[in-house]
Amino acid sequence: MKVGLYFGTFNPIHVGHLLIANYLTEYSDLDQVWLVVTPQNPHKQKKSLLQDYHRMAMVRRAIDDNPKLKASDIEFDLPKPSYTSHTLTYIQEKYPNHEFALIMGGDNLRGFHKWMNYEHIINNHQIYVYPRPLTELEIEKGAQLSMAENDLANHENVHIMSDAPSMKLSSSFIRKAISKGKDVRYMLTEPVHQYLTEMNFYKPR
Repeated sequence: MKVGLYFGTFNPIHVGHLLIANYLTEYSDLDQVWLVVTPQNPHKQKKSLLQDYHRMAMVRRAIDDNPKLKASDIEFDLPKPSYTSHTLTYIQEKYPNHEFALIMGGDNLRGFHKWMNYEHIINNHQIYVYPRPLTELEIEKGAQLSMAENDLANHENVHIMSDAPSMKLSSSFIRKAISKGKDVRYMLTEPVHQYLTEMNFYKPR
């Protein structure tokens, strides 16, 4: 089985995440996409970051009816902070009959050369890249507008999914909206929206 690993804090998971995950199971050679929930770094506590098990619970609720998507907590028991290269080594040993690929946004590809052991990762795993707009910091630094102009984009193991849906929606936007009392129901699946509402998450205290 060929599995795409989609890492994220998913704080909370929203329809943008699900569009990408579903697109890759339908329009690439990936058999499944595992949404890997990134654990909280004990040395970098963030008040806005929900506890690991809450974020995991929301991911499970969001994808419960899709057999091609799976929620993974595999990083929860690994040393902190979590490095992708370490996780890939561990998960490949745990599931030797699976082939694992990475899923990332164009913004991550542009900074991929800064990742630990990035050369080993790109030479041993395929990478599926979905479009993401330039960040404000990248714009200030005059970053290239096209991912194709990034040298890494031309690597044989990199697949640019240029037709993947692009949505300017972020978890931070949703958190801020909830804190201001805005209606975000259509940015989330109904089970996730219900969970957030029942738990009273992200609202001002």
